Amino acid sequence: MSGEVVLEHAKNAGTDFLMYTGNFCGYCTAAIRLFNHKNLSFKEYNFDDYPGLRQQVVAATGHRTVPVIFDLRSGEVMFIGGFDETNAYLR
Repeated sequence: MSGEVVLEHAKNAGTDFLMYTGNFCGYCTAAIRLFNHKNLSFKEYNFDDYPGLRQQVVAATGHRTVPVIFDLRSGEVMFIGGFDETNAYLR
């Protein structure tokens, strides 16, 4: 059940990546810059705007910090991790 919200967001994203963020998050800002620099599209959901969403995403991924990033380019929903993992992944 916990992964259903991620799958639904991914299905409706229509972008290369799905990203969950939080307010005042430097790594979230860095991820946005990285995607823009590489001309990759992304759909962002800010946990501060969606009460209860953080708990669902943490339950689905085990990842407790932001950003939480998924690659959607292959048609599959692939969990990458946070900014550091995404930065290394896109090299």
